[in-house]
Amino acid sequence: MTKSSPSARERIVAGAADMISRRGLNATSIRETAKHARAPLGSTYHYFPEGKQQLATEAVRFTGEWTARSLRKELAAGPVAGLRAFLALWRKIVVDSDFRAGCPVLAVSIEEPPTDETPAALTAAADVFTTWESLLADSLREHGAESDQAAQIATLIVAAVEGTVAMCRAKRSTQPLDHTAEQLQALILATIKD
Repeated sequence: MTKSSPSARERIVAGAADMISRRGLNATSIRETAKHARAPLGSTYHYFPEGKQQLATEAVRFTGEWTARSLRKELAAGPVAGLRAFLALWRKIVVDSDFRAGCPVLAVSIEEPPTDETPAALTAAADVFTTWESLLADSLREHGAESDQAAQIATLIVAAVEGTVAMCRAKRSTQPLDHTAEQLQALILATIKD
């Protein structure tokens, strides 16, 4: 059985996530996203009548769930396996893009919002980070880490990996990921009871 091809809406969301990961939110337009996704411009406005912020919100949620699915799967084997998968996922993105792409969730988080209101995309980014932290913390707790320490280490992992991805792009090297992986793995092993 073959996997069905993604719908136009799914292609647009995935395309927006890719463009935001490369250019940032402010430099990503609806028109360029439609072209990148090979979708008609009219369908982009049909699926996202609220415009760029709605599309950015969906792109952030898409990236969040895509990453969370991988984490859930790998964390079944424990927090070290989950960490390795999380790092491998971002390594693949930066290497496959020749160090041009990072995390669209981070990109949305660090850009100046267009108004004084908190945009939905920024709220979605906060939710994604919280989900990733929760998955990691739960795994750490299941393997003997104390509750507060598990939450703190999970935050450290997400923050370290997000920052490391940015460093990899700037340095055009995976060395920051290698260093971060080694230290985070040592921290996890010192924390869990297995």
